[in-house]
Amino acid sequence: MRIAAVDGLAGAILASVLADVAVAQQARQDFTLVNRTGYDLSHVYVAPTKSDAWGEGIMGQDIVPDGATVNVTFSRSASTCRWDLKVDYADDDSAAYWTNIDLCSVSRITIRYDRRKDETSATFDCAATGGAPRGVRDGAGRWDGRGAAGFPPCA
Repeated sequence: MRIAAVDGLAGAILASVLADVAVAQQARQDFTLVNRTGYDLSHVYVAPTKSDAWGEGIMGQDIVPDGATVNVTFSRSASTCRWDLKVDYADDDSAAYWTNIDLCSVSRITIRYDRRKDETSATFDCAATGGAPRGVRDGAGRWDGRGAAGFPPCA
């Protein structure tokens, strides 16, 4: 196969097509989960926002240790963007959850625990802003008010 150098508009179109092919290999909802709680997580659940049940944990038998990063992947046929996330702590079976997360615009979710406040929070990094954090929600699903309507504010 012969590859020729392409510049100008044709080069931009070719680059765009190649980028679309690379992105098509991933589902739009795929994200990275980072555990910065200071504790191990025994279960991680992801369910469509309209679902009434959490279903089975996505991690299987594995624990997500503090400091660990895991990639959460979806089937490319998944079309729903709004999802709920729940994590269970390994040490006492307490849980934290977040609802109505637009996983089509989130690339990374970092979970933290504040011992003084006894509160779990999450920072959501948006794919559209190059990963810039756009706000946090606590483990009871309450938004801290830094964003506009909808969650997270990745527009």
